[in-house]
Amino acid sequence: MSTEIRVPTLGESVTEATIGRWFKKPGDAVKADEPLLELETDKVTLEVNAPAAGSLAEIVAKDGETVAPGALLGHIAEGAVTAIAVPASTPAETAAKTPAPAAPPPSPAAAKNAADLGVNVH
Repeated sequence: MSTEIRVPTLGESVTEATIGRWFKKPGDAVKADEPLLELETDKVTLEVNAPAAGSLAEIVAKDGETVAPGALLGHIAEGAVTAIAVPASTPAETAAKTPAPAAPPPSPAAAKNAADLGVNVH
């Protein structure tokens, strides 16, 4: 199944836009709402976000082309991205593998205050 990528509504008086550049190329993995391309109008530059997750299957409108609101820009193939399996670890395993950071030495003022109060800061 594929999802169409279309030019969004550009504003009341804006009738066309130019494709500035695509951030992705065909075959690249995309996440839902991830910026895919940049559109430039006479008033504003805006990003078009992915309407779904998957992979960029096709670019219909190339960099530099002029497009109207609603025009087809490309397609996203849903579910075509293969995920890399990463073994899950529990928070306890992660904590056991991660050494605790060394405590910074106390400032001279903090060391004096601790000494005055009889607290060992080491």
